[in-house]
Amino acid sequence: MSSVGFVGPPISPTRLPTSIRIVVVVIIFFSSQQTLEMMAAAMGSPWLRIRLLPEVPPRLLRPHLRRGLSVRASASASPDGGGPVRVRFAPSPTGNLHVGGARTALFNYLFARSKGGKFVLRIEDTDLERSTKKSEEAVLSDLAWLGLDWDEGPDVGGEFGPYRQSERNSMYKQYADKLMESGAVYRCFCSSEELEQMKETAKQMQLPPVYMGKWGTASDAEIQQELEKGTPYTYRFRVPKEGSLKINDLIRGEVSWNVDTLGDFVIMRSNGQPVYNFCVTVDDATMHISHVIRAEEHLPNTLRQALIYKALGFPMPSFAHVSLILAPDRSKLSKRHGATSVGQYKDMGYLPQAMVNYLALLGWGDGTENEFFTIDDLVEKFTINRVNKSGAVFDAVKLKWMNGQHLRSFPPDVLIKSFEDRWKDTGILQESESGFAKEAAELLKDGIDLITDADAALSNLLSYPLHATLSSDEAKSVVQDKLSEVASGLISAYDSGELCQALAEGRDGWQKWVKNFGKSLKRKGKSLFMPLRVLLTGKLHGPDMGGTVVLIHKAGTCGAVTQQSGFVNLDERFRILKEVQWESLLFFFSTSLPFPCAREKPPAAAAAAPGH
Repeated sequence: MSSVGFVGPPISPTRLPTSIRIVVVVIIFFSSQQTLEMMAAAMGSPWLRIRLLPEVPPRLLRPHLRRGLSVRASASASPDGGGPVRVRFAPSPTGNLHVGGARTALFNYLFARSKGGKFVLRIEDTDLERSTKKSEEAVLSDLAWLGLDWDEGPDVGGEFGPYRQSERNSMYKQYADKLMESGAVYRCFCSSEELEQMKETAKQMQLPPVYMGKWGTASDAEIQQELEKGTPYTYRFRVPKEGSLKINDLIRGEVSWNVDTLGDFVIMRSNGQPVYNFCVTVDDATMHISHVIRAEEHLPNTLRQALIYKALGFPMPSFAHVSLILAPDRSKLSKRHGATSVGQYKDMGYLPQAMVNYLALLGWGDGTENEFFTIDDLVEKFTINRVNKSGAVFDAVKLKWMNGQHLRSFPPDVLIKSFEDRWKDTGILQESESGFAKEAAELLKDGIDLITDADAALSNLLSYPLHATLSSDEAKSVVQDKLSEVASGLISAYDSGELCQALAEGRDGWQKWVKNFGKSLKRKGKSLFMPLRVLLTGKLHGPDMGGTVVLIHKAGTCGAVTQQSGFVNLDERFRILKEVQWESLLFFFSTSLPFPCAREKPPAAAAAAPGH
């Protein structure tokens, strides 16, 4: 569209009748250059002599002019798409940032960044009783932790501030008065008792519980009488009695409402506080929000907000309502299902990269089977038309797996340093130049999905629960496969110093020794390594056998492991091993009697049993 300028008009346009001026202005705005020149030549009026200026992009037009054109040009609840993309995330500071809110913020962020637009953070703190500064700080902290940096907000400022609703009351009052002047809003003096009676009457008549419009048709004299008495009043929006509103939701497609289901609604309370739907509409309009991406639970609010947009002459943004996040039982995710806030997952040791990756996949995908994305990948691939309108189930097991994928994608030195710092902070390790932490991290990393799991992983490796393992049903087959013979040979190798000498040489020494040991027992593969794992580590399962035994040996000599780690050194392990009563163990595996503790002698029946 070309913009128009006027050259030296000898006749003032204000002298023309208003209707003529409007027609001429509309023709000028929407006519091509050729049409305008023909008009000027035909009419011969100096006032219509014009010159066309270079074309100006819509985003550079004055905001009020751009809004006016958008409203006239479009009857739908979607902008023409000519302006810059501006989206917002508007949390209420009444609690922690829920994972559902975090996903909504993420989708807004990805949409803005993928379109080269702006991501605005606005605090909706109109609920003065429940809103707290502490909650606001926690929400901002969690968003920052996720890496969702905002372009405008309460802490960074911006062109369209303030960015807290509690600081925008004068603006809300200004627009409410404007609606009052236009007749779109009226004063309602109904008491709470009257409103309750209306609801009850509507219920008895099987009608929707909507306001019946008592004060919508009141005379000026009736209104003045209440004002003189000082009767409290609300500002109530005058809803059309018939008609419908339709939007093209970017996720859900066409959505429509009949306005007669609504009833006149309040936009300002009697205490002067604005109502949520009014605040949101004024905020989104004055902040030039182009796309409203929010949870589907806000979909019913769209009808009220759309009516306010139209009454104030604001263009409506495009809407996209994101599905709810569901629990495994497909109910709405809540605290009864476990952790639900971003802060909780942060404290549990989850990585922001993993949270962002997982939240993005709750209802979105790039059309491939790929599930691993960095935030830069997401910005590059995100499109709103690939957001699913059905609910997405939050799977804590999948989230933990994904966290492990991101954890192991760290550069090796970063990953090792993370584990080492964690072990020192929790008191399992102390300062040491032995390289023990590095070897432990390399050995354990594939089994650790959370940084906080590193404590249990190392403590488990350093422990020696031999008796508990031997008494388990899972160990029965190992014990019955002549485990006592392997134990006897292992004890001899330890007592002679042969085993410790091999372990001191590292993995190469261990591999040479275990090969010779297997030959001496005529065992190999699982029949060799499973008994050795049980006898040396006290466990049936674990990381690489050679690396584990070498690390246990090193833990006893390097001085890096603290007493509180629960470490059982090799000397103590072999002392415990020597006290195992193998005959009793075999007997009790053949009965249902409880497993005997160390040093416990078998009962007479066991001692006299054949083969013992």
